[in-house]
Amino acid sequence: MQRIRLAGIIPMGDGFALMHRKDVLKNPDRKEYYVFPGGGQEGEESFEEGTIREIKEEFGIDVKIIEKLYEEYSEKFGQTTIYYLCEYISGEFGTGKGPEFSNDPKYVDSGKYIPEIVRREDIEKIPLMPPEIKQKFVEDIKNNRI
Repeated sequence: MQRIRLAGIIPMGDGFALMHRKDVLKNPDRKEYYVFPGGGQEGEESFEEGTIREIKEEFGIDVKIIEKLYEEYSEKFGQTTIYYLCEYISGEFGTGKGPEFSNDPKYVDSGKYIPEIVRREDIEKIPLMPPEIKQKFVEDIKNNRI
């Protein structure tokens, strides 16, 4: 069965909530980059439920799904990622308790996970992965669609 990754695009203040990944040992080509928060679908949960759960785990905040924005398939990872535009509801940003923050040895090569809010005007300047989605995202920001 193909893996499904779910990700949230969350406007917050004058920017967007992203996960800054640093010192990533398992990826020698790219040791530092940003990603939209998210992860794999679990059990029988819907895509929307999985997105909300992952954002709560990673950022400690509650969000509501607004709409599906993008979908992409990665040959390299053998997975489809679905990106949802979310609205911040409540909670303190940066208080996530997901497994990536637990010092679990299985995450040792994954480097640091740093929740950050990146200003709209800085999105173009950061290494946001994957590049195809970054391109669509920057275009949507410029055209005031997000």
